[in-house]
Amino acid sequence: MGLSNLGIFHTIIGIIAIAAGLISFVKHARINLAQTSGKVYFYGTIIASLTVWGLSKHGGFNAGHLFSLLILILVIIAFSLYYKMGQHKKARYFENFLLSFSFFLSMVPTVNETLTRVPVGNPLAKSSSDPVIGKTLLIIFILFLAGSVYQFILQKRSNKKSPGDNALVK
Repeated sequence: MGLSNLGIFHTIIGIIAIAAGLISFVKHARINLAQTSGKVYFYGTIIASLTVWGLSKHGGFNAGHLFSLLILILVIIAFSLYYKMGQHKKARYFENFLLSFSFFLSMVPTVNETLTRVPVGNPLAKSSSDPVIGKTLLIIFILFLAGSVYQFILQKRSNKKSPGDNALVK
């Protein structure tokens, strides 16, 4: 697949972060920074977002770098909301959305890179403009929108139920 050592490291860390994010979504209906899966997502995403700066398939600054910068900003803001806002209920809405949005944005280059490389020798997509990539990202976007609405509803219920508890799902 022609990956450098940094590319291999970036890919492994990125896969771990995505897996942790998925686990957190399944277990907690959000990326929950209070749980191990949420922490692994947060730190893995930070590392993957930083290591991408040493990679460039096309030379120089590209869309992947822009995505990594935006993702980095989103997870840092979400962490700040989680850490500094404590039990502030309204902050949870933004924290949940920012982490989910960061996950969605992480999937854009992930889908592009995966589908243009796998299977080796005969990838599913010939280029980043291949319709299979667009269709896959559309499905992921619809899941992101539906998940965000679901998180909002759960957070609203949680805020009404218990004044001191900020957990969506225990």
